[in-house]
Amino acid sequence: MALNIENIVAELENATILELSELVKAIEEKFDVTAAAPVVAAAGAGDAAAAKDSFDVELTSAGDKKVAVIKEVRGITGLGLKEAKELVDGAPTMIKEGLSESEANEVKEKLEAAGASITLK
Repeated sequence: MALNIENIVAELENATILELSELVKAIEEKFDVTAAAPVVAAAGAGDAAAAKDSFDVELTSAGDKKVAVIKEVRGITGLGLKEAKELVDGAPTMIKEGLSESEANEVKEKLEAAGASITLK
């Protein structure tokens, strides 16, 4: 006997909430399964969304145009020449932390235009 999916769907459309609840319980008992959503997955998804409220800009490489990258780092951070050079020489290193997504993307674009390799975290 083959299942008639259309008939099953039609029956489910006309069922009451109580009948559907009883159906779920019967299926859970018969097949030893649960219809509950995994709490761990839901919590993980929430943490991922919450973690993306702020972004960190990491300089992974200065590239070929190190002087241009140093100038751009100075403009972005407000550091002096020596401090900016040390920051660029120490790559990979964080340039800015706790930025909004738009600010982080703006900083990333500026540094990449200067020749640097950037990672947003």
